[in-house]
Amino acid sequence: MRTKGFEGWYFKHQKGNDSIAFIPGRANTGAFVQVISTSGSKQFDVPSLSIDSDLIKAGSCLFSKHGCKLELPGISGRIIYENITPLKSDIMGVFKYFPMQCRHGVISMKHSLSGSINIDGKLYDFDGGNGYIEKDSGTSFPRSYLWLQCNDFTEDCSIMVSIADIPFCGTNFTGCICAIIYKGEEYRLATYCGVRICEVSAEHVRLSQRNLLLDIEIKPTHGGYALLSPVQGKMSGKIRESSNADIHVRLWKKGQLVIDLRSAHAMYEFVPEHNQTN
Repeated sequence: MRTKGFEGWYFKHQKGNDSIAFIPGRANTGAFVQVISTSGSKQFDVPSLSIDSDLIKAGSCLFSKHGCKLELPGISGRIIYENITPLKSDIMGVFKYFPMQCRHGVISMKHSLSGSINIDGKLYDFDGGNGYIEKDSGTSFPRSYLWLQCNDFTEDCSIMVSIADIPFCGTNFTGCICAIIYKGEEYRLATYCGVRICEVSAEHVRLSQRNLLLDIEIKPTHGGYALLSPVQGKMSGKIRESSNADIHVRLWKKGQLVIDLRSAHAMYEFVPEHNQTN
């Protein structure tokens, strides 16, 4: 077990109105697996977490970019991933070379699913569904941030956006990382690309970068379910994540509307300053 900082992975599975994410990780307080679905969240302590190549073993659970196997109290199942879709380059850009409070990684923006999960006697069939994988590591989550992810649209599109308060070299700034893959083309809006954050609130994001303009309207369907978050290497903070948030995504390029899509199946976190508790 590492004795400094945290690292955690986010494996999301989506089909129709059903969405389940598993979050294996380890921190100074021990190894764990968190579960969040459309019906609630659960936290499980596990004896250990180890990594062999790209295989993560958290207690009796296995996770990799090829699939997952779940064995937790009241939860069991196996899901296979195919057609993993990585980004062209590290989402952190040049910031990957600097020490950061929280380092973010995107492993797959979208992939296909086959298999099922049983939770407390209810079977969730994910055959033909979509998946998403990301990773976080560092010491603490930002003190305030917005995070949104969705790949369930009527057209081939996946999006991830995070806007956060970033401590850096003795000061703070509002940083942004955003990736969109639409019909095979990748769009990147980020601080290191010169993005301008025109607006960010619990229900609206508007970003401008050279010839790109991104507008996202957000309507969470509920107040979210509780998840533990890292604070100084310990899983002592609390945040809330909403599943099945309604979003309207529009992207203009050179003044022309390129993307105009809606979804009722976005994963969403909005943490205002001082809202994480120890």
